[in-house]
Amino acid sequence: MLGLNYTSVSEFILIGFSTFPQHLLPVFFLLFLLMYLFTLLGNLLIMATIWSERSLHTPMYLLLCTLSISEVLYTFAIIPRMLADLLSTDRSISFTACASQMFFSFTFGFTHSFLLTVMGYDRYVAICHPLRYNVLMSPRGCACLVAWSWAGGSVMGLLVTSAVFHLPFCGLNEVHHFFCHVPPLMKLACGNNVLGVALGVGLVCSMVLLGCFLLILLSYAFIVAAILRIPSAEGRHKAFSTCASHLTVVVVHYSFASVIYVKLTGLHSQQGNILIAITYTVLTPFLSPIIFSLRNKELKNAMKKTFLSKLSFQRLSGRCGGGQNMVER
Repeated sequence: MLGLNYTSVSEFILIGFSTFPQHLLPVFFLLFLLMYLFTLLGNLLIMATIWSERSLHTPMYLLLCTLSISEVLYTFAIIPRMLADLLSTDRSISFTACASQMFFSFTFGFTHSFLLTVMGYDRYVAICHPLRYNVLMSPRGCACLVAWSWAGGSVMGLLVTSAVFHLPFCGLNEVHHFFCHVPPLMKLACGNNVLGVALGVGLVCSMVLLGCFLLILLSYAFIVAAILRIPSAEGRHKAFSTCASHLTVVVVHYSFASVIYVKLTGLHSQQGNILIAITYTVLTPFLSPIIFSLRNKELKNAMKKTFLSKLSFQRLSGRCGGGQNMVER
């Protein structure tokens, strides 16, 4: 290989869905478009409800609002390009655009994991140290935790992207995926450092995700212990209900994320890898606002109060306006 002359790559071709039957691509486009629009609508609805309802201006819901922002940005970095490629014959992406997509997807993806960890800590403080909650989760402290989450996500995105794109890409430029992800890009890299970079990136990402997951598990170990000490069944149920939506999202998030690293037998084909990637790029963001809206009673009631009252007011205004016009006539 060292004796061959290679030409540097200036663009990549995303051929992720090209191996699927062509008649399925419009079906995929419609399905993923509807899921993406629902994801955007659900997260925007959560953000608008928290913003307009003053009773939700607490650390828990402000963290949820920030989580929705990171989810919207994460899906925006991947899905619009994927939808365009499903209906296009030109699936090329420039070197710079590919690097940018990797940076933003990793930045918002890791920010999402860090925010889930902070939300676990918030529930731990609320249940295990309720008297110190206003001190430990003060507005300034909450803002610092959110800022560190975004900073940590940006560092991870920059670290992974710079490590991958500092490698030379030679010869073939066909990426066997629907977005610029690390494993398919590493197969196109050349040089003596490819294996070391691949192992390093995989190790760092796995350790950070595992660290976040273990911190969440530790938080819930203390939470469960504290809940079991509550004498009344009603008190235990009320305490656990404040954690139910977050815990469900954590289980879904890490269950699908773990599939990336522990692939099932029989899914090592390109189509299998694409379907696995769909779970954590499309399905997980789709489920998240549903879980928070349905499992969080206070948020659900606030949504009904805020938006149903506005709809009722608009209908009433329309009727009054129509009645006034008839009187004038």
